Amino acid sequence: MKAVLMTATGSPEVLQVQEVPNPAVPVGNTELLIRLVAAGLNPIDTKLRSRGTFYPEQMPAILGCDGAGVVEAVGTGVQRFRPGDEVYFCMGGLGAHQGNYAEYTVVNERFVARKPASISFAEAAAAPLVLITAWEALYERGRLEPGERVLIHAGAGGVGHVAIQLAKLKGASVSTTVSSEEKANFVKQLGADHVIFYKQMDFVQAALNWTNGEGVDLAFDTVGGETFHKTFPAVRVYGDIVTILEPNANTIWKNARIRNLRISLELMLTPALLGLEQSLQHHAEILEQSANWIDQGRLKIHVSHKFPLKEAAKAHQLLETGSITGKIVLLISDE
Repeated sequence: MKAVLMTATGSPEVLQVQEVPNPAVPVGNTELLIRLVAAGLNPIDTKLRSRGTFYPEQMPAILGCDGAGVVEAVGTGVQRFRPGDEVYFCMGGLGAHQGNYAEYTVVNERFVARKPASISFAEAAAAPLVLITAWEALYERGRLEPGERVLIHAGAGGVGHVAIQLAKLKGASVSTTVSSEEKANFVKQLGADHVIFYKQMDFVQAALNWTNGEGVDLAFDTVGGETFHKTFPAVRVYGDIVTILEPNANTIWKNARIRNLRISLELMLTPALLGLEQSLQHHAEILEQSANWIDQGRLKIHVSHKFPLKEAAKAHQLLETGSITGKIVLLISDE
């Protein structure tokens, strides 16, 4: 099969299309052989490419955590799927197990969800990591409740545009930061109640004005760096802030302590890195519920750019500009 191999650590040019052996057809187990139609790109892919995977001794590597495709064969213990089923999932791509920049992969049925019927494979492949990240950050780390007010940074981005919709589905009011009128129109279409042009105004003051000086109940940081600690004053006393980035060593914690904030870290890759199978199964359950909302027209996945598999390097270059609306996808085969 064709696959994009990360042949070394470095620039996007280390991604090379090569012929590699097909994965073994599953026999006597609960695994699925999946013909991949599309693979989603995420910032973790570019970080692993430039810095090295979590398993540097296992090179070359195939990146790509997100995939969508068709079940080709099943192990004898499989109960939920059969050949021909369309699926999507977040599995592999961290260095230990094959990722989804390839024509085929093998995944345990417990970690796979049925693809939403109403969307394309490209849209489905763009969804898993950002859906799980936003779901865990808002519903589980942030304990979001109906009627609460949420500040979501970078609402037009991959995680952000899904987080806006999940917050609205929970019955929350949403304020979000954007950099342009085009992105403002985009997030309003997703349901954002209040838009902050962070390049033109102080987002903290804007959030305080929106909440009559009280601060938001929950802030969701998808940007990191100084944005994380600069957000503290925008959160109400005894409120929550969740970040998907590791706080810097020079983070200024004073405002968080004075306001007695509950601070949570969200890394949806934890179950894969630590081998937590029950949590990986929970990820599939999140995708199943999200598929229901997608098919009901209550949740949308925005794909801004599509590249053929052979242009994975170009896709990485674009992702690293940091200005993408929605998601980027690699197309592996015809739908």
